[in-house]
Parts: sequence; C-alpha cells; structure tokens
Amino acid sequence: MSDHSKLKAFKLADEVVLLIYKITKGFPKSEMYGLTSQMRRSAVSVPSNIVEGCARASQTEFLRFLDIAFASLKELHYQYSLACRLEFIDKSEIKEFELKIIETEKVLGALIRAIR
Repeated sequence: MSDHSKLKAFKLADEVVLLIYKITKGFPKSEMYGLTSQMRRSAVSVPSNIVEGCARASQTEFLRFLDIAFASLKELHYQYSLACRLEFIDKSEIKEFELKIIETEKVLGALIRAIR
C-alpha cells in the first residue's frame, strides 16, 4: 500500500526500539525473561506492525495494523513507567524516553485519525 520508511510514525517507532534496547541493557539479570523481554517485544511490535500494515492491499487492513501498533505502544508506555517506578532506569534517561514515546503516540494517533 505505501512505503513505511516515509512515515514519520515508523521513524519515531524505530527510534523507540533503539532506546528501549539501550535502556533495558542495564536492567537486572533477573528481569531477562520478564520485563526486559516484554518491553523489547512491545517496542519491536510497533514498527513491525506499521511495516506489515503498509504491505497490505487495503486501507482497512492498514488501519487494523496501525491500531495494533498503537496498542503495543501504549503497552510499552505502561511497562516503561513500571520500570521507572522499580528504579530500573537511570534518572538521566527518563525524560528523553518519555518525550519520545509521547511524540510517537501523538504522531501514530494522528495518522490513525487521518485514515479513519
């Protein structure tokens, strides 16, 4: 349907993935199969669903995958806030990511509204 690499929502989601991998490197080893894994899966799910939606033939299918991506992004936002409260994240990184995820939510949400 369209080229995912031209979408601002995809570019931001891709940046979020990189930040999550950076941030979760410092999580306790006991979280390797817990919060670390879950956050990484949620993060990767966002741009992956945008890419898959772009590959679909109809706008309805594209929108469905964007909705899934948005839900994964909201899930990640909760997991991130949990990690902050558990003090797994360096305080110096909290603001940077918070702003990035909020920007990504706004851009992806706007794209979904525009298509609807």
